[in-house]
Amino acid sequence: MTPNNPFVLAPIFFPLTAAALGVLFARHRRIQHMVGVGATILAWLCSIYILVLNWGDGLQLYRLGGWSPPYGIVLAPDMLSAIFAVMATTVVAAGALYILGCRDKCVGYPAFMPLYLCMASGLNGAFYTGDIFTLFVFQELMIMSSVVLVGISDNRLGVEAAIKYLLISAMGSLFLLLGIGAIYASFGTLTLADIARLLESGERPLLAQAAAVMLMCAFLLKSAVFPFHFWQPDFHTAAPTPVHAVLSSVVVKVGVYGLIRLTMLMFIDEAPLVRTLLLLLGIIGIFFGSLAALRTYDVKRMLAYSTFGQIGFILLGIGWGTPLALVGAIVYSVNHAFIKSALLMITGALSSRVPHKTARLIDIGGAGQKMPMMGALYLIGGLALAGVPPLNGFISKLSIIRGGIDAQSWLLVGLAVAAGLITLMYVMRTWQHVFQRLPEGELHLNASGDSLAAPFLLIGLCVLLGLYALPVISAATVAVERLADPQIYIRAVLGG
Repeated sequence: MTPNNPFVLAPIFFPLTAAALGVLFARHRRIQHMVGVGATILAWLCSIYILVLNWGDGLQLYRLGGWSPPYGIVLAPDMLSAIFAVMATTVVAAGALYILGCRDKCVGYPAFMPLYLCMASGLNGAFYTGDIFTLFVFQELMIMSSVVLVGISDNRLGVEAAIKYLLISAMGSLFLLLGIGAIYASFGTLTLADIARLLESGERPLLAQAAAVMLMCAFLLKSAVFPFHFWQPDFHTAAPTPVHAVLSSVVVKVGVYGLIRLTMLMFIDEAPLVRTLLLLLGIIGIFFGSLAALRTYDVKRMLAYSTFGQIGFILLGIGWGTPLALVGAIVYSVNHAFIKSALLMITGALSSRVPHKTARLIDIGGAGQKMPMMGALYLIGGLALAGVPPLNGFISKLSIIRGGIDAQSWLLVGLAVAAGLITLMYVMRTWQHVFQRLPEGELHLNASGDSLAAPFLLIGLCVLLGLYALPVISAATVAVERLADPQIYIRAVLGG
């Protein structure tokens, strides 16, 4: 363990600094965007460095102001945090690269890149913080930035979607604040390690279990889990493509991360009941999301509904709770982020070449027939999402299925496999409709559109992690081994 590692600050500091510089270069769009891309790449490199340090030396610490926990705020990325941060910074850096070649009008606004970087900083901070109130602060930074980004999008429904999400996120923030207040009233501390130490004794003050319920509701809402799902399709579909790519692939994982912390670090005695509920919500989410995606009329909306189903698979892994199942949940989270962000960017690149920038199936049928490269990328991404070998989505599905078999949950395993077939159906239907069929009438396409550089890199990563999955699986295995003993985290943060 490194006692005060300044590199822990880097994934948070670089995007925030670049956001401030972006305000200074508000009239110089190209400079502003290049600074943003550079900051996201630096944040990505530093997050990989923190992951490597975690793997070899254990949890990394940075005590803000030099104050030791539980009296001061501490950034304490362990292996779980480091994995999620690498996942987030990878997608955010790809999104920043996409912005460079994006033709959306909103991307040229002076506030767009600074807001995008603030969202990235809040996302990284939420994964790294070791203090539950600071988690709330970073989440609010992420939420407020994303709300404004959706509100200024070219989509005419952007403002309506942003207002809806603002109201719904206020409910989630209320749940989180009430949970934090109940914890502080019960234990007099906000440091996650200290809360875990006190809960480990078995003592349950009056508000402790109520805090667990409120925190669980907050994290379920952040992940758009049924029945807290209703805001997600409108909000995500109305977002600009690079923002939608981050929202649907990474931002929803903040709730997943919170649920793992809730059941593996803090409320371990209550974890069996929470996991039972997660299994129920997970299987409902899988079928609801898959069937809704099969029936929808818009490709971006289809991918937004698909996120419900993919999060459902992750909830099954957390709900089964065995080491193999938890490894599967983490591997699924990482691989899904890369697949979904790539598919959304490809869809955005296609819609940018269609008049009125639409992704409605009725308007883009046959539009991709003369774009073989884009069609090939979408096919690979779609097959990865459906879990077809040898792509990384297959590794994800296989990890979850192994976890279910290890938990001897045969019914849920069978249902999960069946739902995977529905995923293949709606992905192939969309690919055939857009890239294989002939257009019904004369379709006038724009000569150019959004760049394919970012989705090309992400699809390449999906292929690589399918052919050579060992690094992700090994990292997830180490994370689960350390999560299995909360004392590792507690001693690393508090000392002793």
